[in-house]
Amino acid sequence: MTKPIYILNGPNLNLLGEREPHIYGAETLAGVEARCLRRAKALGRSIVFFQSNYEGALIEKLHEARKEAAAVIINPAGFTFSSVAIMDALKMFDGPRIELHISNVHRREKVYHNSLMSPVVTAVIAGVGTFGYEIAIDAVHDLIAEKKS
Repeated sequence: MTKPIYILNGPNLNLLGEREPHIYGAETLAGVEARCLRRAKALGRSIVFFQSNYEGALIEKLHEARKEAAAVIINPAGFTFSSVAIMDALKMFDGPRIELHISNVHRREKVYHNSLMSPVVTAVIAGVGTFGYEIAIDAVHDLIAEKKS
């Protein structure tokens, strides 16, 4: 059995669809999860989909992923710019790691321009809306296959 892809979501993403729809769109996080499940299944993969507003809970999931996951896709949301602890936990994961943002953070206010995560991830996807989650699943699927060969 193949290891799952962990998809981790940070603070306020539980309000997706309600919070600033002009930036993040109208889709809910439950809708994103359903699309991710379908995409992963089509590739013969499973996912662990998780959201928390608490830094420690995300760190615990990253620690769990070290033994359980084939890859990590993380939308750290506001923690992107402030959490050295999440960055350190990401560094400890020995597999493909994708940082994901629904909006194009580089077109937004300056506070969103300096990601602490970007230097420690395999790739960054930003600005393609919630479709970025499916792109990220495709990308880690290929990266996992590449690593095996």
